[in-house]
Amino acid sequence: MSIITRINQLILGVTFLGLVGCSQDPAKKELPYYGEDEVLVQNEAGEDEIVTEHRKVNDFSFIDQDSNIITPETVKGKVYVVDFFFTSCPTICPKMKQQMLRIYDKYKDNRDVVLLSHSIDIRNDTVPKLKRYAEKLGIESQKWHMVTGEKDAIYGIAKSYILPAQEDKSAAGGYLHSGQFVLMDGEHHIRGYYDGTVPEDVDLLMDDMEVLLKQQAK
Repeated sequence: MSIITRINQLILGVTFLGLVGCSQDPAKKELPYYGEDEVLVQNEAGEDEIVTEHRKVNDFSFIDQDSNIITPETVKGKVYVVDFFFTSCPTICPKMKQQMLRIYDKYKDNRDVVLLSHSIDIRNDTVPKLKRYAEKLGIESQKWHMVTGEKDAIYGIAKSYILPAQEDKSAAGGYLHSGQFVLMDGEHHIRGYYDGTVPEDVDLLMDDMEVLLKQQAK
């Protein structure tokens, strides 16, 4: 069993557990948080104390297909969807991009939604190549950022999202990565994982996006 299969099974299992207790009324639905981090803080007595908080993704700075610098500030306060891909991927990426296009088309006029796709092929997926790839999809970078950056930074942020991304000469195209879409809230918390190759999972993702949008509008 591959590392991606094992991690995807774990994610799907946790997702199922998180959804079982949810109300069937979308207006009352509470999405789970994924991941925890230990943080050093000062308590009321001024003493250092380690507390457990919902995970926030690490800081990052990437460049998108239009040479825009993308940082956490770019997506702060937004509902955003994250994935990992590479332009020459011969297997799951085309399916993932068709499903991400569904999200793009639905929310392209909504300023509170952003899509963030990370290329894991640092050598070949240059900014001009990402630009051509985006043009073929017919997308605009204000809504859907296709980003590249330093190898350690890209692979490091994948770990922050609790997703695998790595070079593998035995894999089709030379890389292994997850097909999951990650739903993020405006405070950079992980709120859901969805199979980006399955239309029904992406339907659920868009339903959950509506939940977050309503909550963040309050």
